[in-house]
Amino acid sequence: MFLPWIILVPAIGVLVIAFVTNKNKHLSSLVSCTAVGISFLLSALAVYGLIQLPAEAREIPTNYFNWTHTGSFIAPFGLRVHPLASIMILVVTGVGLLIHIYATGYMHDDPLYSRFFAYLNLFIFSMLILVLANNYVLLFVGWELVGLCSYLLIGFWFEKKSAADAGKKAFIVNRIGDFGFLIGIFTVFVAFGSVTFKEVFVRTPAVAPAVITAASLWLFCGAVGKSAQFPLHVWLPDAMEGPTPVSALIHAATMVTAGVYMVARSAPLFSESAVALTVVATIGTFTAIFAATMGLVQYDIKRVLAYSTVSQLGYMFMALGVGAFTAGIFHLMTHAFFKALLFLAAGSVMHAMDGEIDFRKMGGLKKPLNKTYWRFLIGGLALSGIFPFAGFFSKDSILLGAFTWGQNGRIVWAIGLITAFMTAYYTFRVIYRTFHGQPQDKKLFKHAHESPASMILPLTILAGLSIAGGWIGIPGYDKFGHFLEPVFPKSHHEVSKGLELGLMGASLLAGLGGIYLAYQLHLKRPEVSEQLATVRPLTARLHRILLHKYYVDEIYDFLFVRPIRALSERILFRAVDVNTIDGIVNDTGSGLRGIGNLFRKLQTGDARNYAAAILIGTLGLIAYFVWTVKG
Repeated sequence: MFLPWIILVPAIGVLVIAFVTNKNKHLSSLVSCTAVGISFLLSALAVYGLIQLPAEAREIPTNYFNWTHTGSFIAPFGLRVHPLASIMILVVTGVGLLIHIYATGYMHDDPLYSRFFAYLNLFIFSMLILVLANNYVLLFVGWELVGLCSYLLIGFWFEKKSAADAGKKAFIVNRIGDFGFLIGIFTVFVAFGSVTFKEVFVRTPAVAPAVITAASLWLFCGAVGKSAQFPLHVWLPDAMEGPTPVSALIHAATMVTAGVYMVARSAPLFSESAVALTVVATIGTFTAIFAATMGLVQYDIKRVLAYSTVSQLGYMFMALGVGAFTAGIFHLMTHAFFKALLFLAAGSVMHAMDGEIDFRKMGGLKKPLNKTYWRFLIGGLALSGIFPFAGFFSKDSILLGAFTWGQNGRIVWAIGLITAFMTAYYTFRVIYRTFHGQPQDKKLFKHAHESPASMILPLTILAGLSIAGGWIGIPGYDKFGHFLEPVFPKSHHEVSKGLELGLMGASLLAGLGGIYLAYQLHLKRPEVSEQLATVRPLTARLHRILLHKYYVDEIYDFLFVRPIRALSERILFRAVDVNTIDGIVNDTGSGLRGIGNLFRKLQTGDARNYAAAILIGTLGLIAYFVWTVKG
């Protein structure tokens, strides 16, 4: 069976680049892209084989050996392809391949070109381990490797302090969530006697609900960190310091989707705890609108897209929390298409504008960057949930699931609808300010040029997926939902066609309303938006709060960073390290040095001193014996 080769081929690519082709950058990129391409083809073959199986037997397990066996604790090294994993491996390798191809043009002049592609292959390898693992421990191995890769790639341009700091911030914040995730794995083992998914899910009905809730919530802590949900969302906007292909890979195909996948993979566990699902829905819903408000005022194109990712991940967790698991994964897939498209198109703008990413210095780029513009527009329409683009179908399925969810479903639906309005507004705020209107920096505009074919081709494919990718989930012809039926229960209650069409219409109107407001404030009457941001007291104050991200980073700095730094510097460093440990070592050395100095005086090298010492010693001995004899 070629299943392990889906994982191994990118790993081989890392080794070949590191030890064979690292001096030849063109060969390194060829090896990297080929490795991911082969992995994608093997993934497609695995999915094709899965489709041929009956729905109730749609699973390909492969167990190799027990790589951890201590007492009753057994962690097997085994892989498992099922409908959920099959979608993920296609997204990871397919979108990942397009990002690899794009990076050959974007990173062309970087001195660490070969290293960059080795890191990209390592990222794909790590994510595939996470997705295909058949137990929580092996999943955690991929989980931590993904965290390592994010650190290496976010801080890839480590000579910039901001990039190095962003990499460290991502790594540390994720360790907080991962601590909870580890406790969750321990809880699962103690409660279920196993860490293998299949055994855990079979034993779930026999475990006390309170224990299931505890295990689910601890596991969700890991998802909060990895998928940048409140309050551990702060690392993702700063991750924009990495190269644009890294941003696209993290936001679309790898790291941030890991938390969503883990919760969805654990659906049989979470479904047994109404409390856990409510917490997931609450955190997701709050994060969706919380991040959207911050995206309203950012001026950095990539940072706007970063807050959009945090918000859209909130949408996915909203879906999982209300029991619409299929809708959440559907949105994960479509979001991978249009978010990768938007990030790579933003990179194309940066490429044309000499690295500039502040859209206040742009404007009028539609003509010189016509190919990039139309692809960015397609991605923006999909993100805004406009029919017939992919985001419309997946976002509508989430809102439908929320509307039909218990007593609080209408509240969740309303917040989701407001978030959809905000999403469309800030997306088209970027489009209008970047591509329309008059050039704001004529020097930059003069040198604007379209990206090479290696960058435009992936944008074109992603644009096609952003248009057509949602149609497999169209109501009444839901191939996507049918494919996932063996993994998830039906995602929402039966509703009338009239209600479903009404909710679809409300979602569409919210998106169109956001686009229209952006047109009025940033294209037709841009002076009004400037007045709201700077002149009018109430809106200017609100704008400042949103621009500073509700001062969450400053609060964390005051509550955690400064006290830990003070503890480290004043107590652990000065008192313990310098004064105590170094003091003991230094004082010991000084004492021995003093003793040595005393004995050193006996070794003068002067024969007269030695003769005098011998004479004095001899006289002393004679005096001693004379005194002894007389006594």
